[in-house]
Amino acid sequence: MTRADAWRRAAIAAALFMTLDQVTKQIVIASIHRGDSINVFFGIDLTNVRNTGVAFGAFAGGGALVSLLTIGALTLLVVYFALRYSTPWLWLPVGVIAGGALGNLADRARDGAVIDFIDPVLWPAFNLADMGIVLGILGLLYVVDRR
Repeated sequence: MTRADAWRRAAIAAALFMTLDQVTKQIVIASIHRGDSINVFFGIDLTNVRNTGVAFGAFAGGGALVSLLTIGALTLLVVYFALRYSTPWLWLPVGVIAGGALGNLADRARDGAVIDFIDPVLWPAFNLADMGIVLGILGLLYVVDRR
């Protein structure tokens, strides 16, 4: 795969995932009042909440620091991808991680907090961007490990 193809695929994956994340958040905002919940399945609610921190609310109220840490992590990911773009399938987890991170950064820029809505009973609420970041990291580890 050429460098241009790898970057194009990663960019498309990022754009698609960020769009999906933002669309689902807007549906939640339009459908559920902030703080309200709707049970969708045993043990899983849709709850319109805001998270000013990172995972599990760590660094709550971190604002600019959280955004800077996210941008720093994204920069490292992009540099890694630039050096290893020819690794088969690396573009996919890189794109999904970037799309998730950019989706959450967009929330922070717009609202000062991330919109979370998937709310399992014994777990803090999260969103599709969070899922993409976690699954993307697992995919990244898989792709890198199988080299």
